[in-house]
Amino acid sequence: MSWFTIVIAGVHILGIRQFTLFFLRWRVRALAYLMLLTDAYPPFGDAPYPASITVDEPPQARDRVTVVLRLILLIPHFIIVGFLMLGWGFASIGAWFVILFTGSYPSALVDFSVGAMRWRLRVEAYLLLLVDDYPPFSLT
Repeated sequence: MSWFTIVIAGVHILGIRQFTLFFLRWRVRALAYLMLLTDAYPPFGDAPYPASITVDEPPQARDRVTVVLRLILLIPHFIIVGFLMLGWGFASIGAWFVILFTGSYPSALVDFSVGAMRWRLRVEAYLLLLVDDYPPFSLT
């Protein structure tokens, strides 16, 4: 729906944008819990949580060309994020054992997990039409 409204009218309907932001905020919480970055179970709704995301409002005039071509523009990101998530899966299994025996999450694995999650969320925000800035190829 957002795609059609932005391509045809050039605006993102407020209610749809708010729902998409709500979904992305919940996704951040669920991913942070899944990636062992926090122990608190993610709440449903907008309750405070250790992991959060902020999305700046895009300009009023949206770039319709990039809206039309987003799936094509994101192909390199999909490939890299796919490998990152595969690497994160193996790293999280190792981290789980380290946490089990030492009681602490290795800082290098935390940095990798947070970086992979950031990259994935930047791509998702771009794909969900919440931002117009093309996501950088970076874990930071």
